Amino acid sequence: MAFTEISIKKAFTFLEPGPVILVTTKEGDKNNIMTISWHMVMDFAPHIAISTGAWNHSFTTMMKTKECVIAIPDADMIEKVIRIGTVSGTEVDKFKEFGLTPLPAKSVKAPLIDECIACIECKVEDYIEKHGIVVLEGIRLWLDQDKKGKPTFHANGDGTFTVDSDKVLNYRSMMEKWIPEGV
Repeated sequence: MAFTEISIKKAFTFLEPGPVILVTTKEGDKNNIMTISWHMVMDFAPHIAISTGAWNHSFTTMMKTKECVIAIPDADMIEKVIRIGTVSGTEVDKFKEFGLTPLPAKSVKAPLIDECIACIECKVEDYIEKHGIVVLEGIRLWLDQDKKGKPTFHANGDGTFTVDSDKVLNYRSMMEKWIPEGV
């Protein structure tokens, strides 16, 4: 057997989900951003779960306003995205500090981020306090066509990141009957 047992505490580093995301909120006239690496798409419907909690200032705003925007940054933004996650919105205007441009959303007050590949306007649907899981319903999706296809990046959970490859393996024809119409 070639396996060696390692600490169970490292299990999540083998399962880290999709790309690191930014989540914006707005309370009054104050925009804020938090970095999230733990999230998942829950089904083919636009339901997304993110992991956060009361330790995060943006969480408090999101739970109060019941809305947010998920913004998907490209790999060129990795240093900004990491730094956004290391400072509090109570002390710093993150849009100004990191040179990001807030754009108005259509159905929520939280802003889109102009520098990102895509933005999803969301409403808070549920919160599972025991696990710090916020369930969001995506209600609008915005894509910057000029940035479409730019690589995103994924946290490995240990301070390292993986950047998406340019190579895409297309097996759509094998999965066609399971793909929802219009996707």
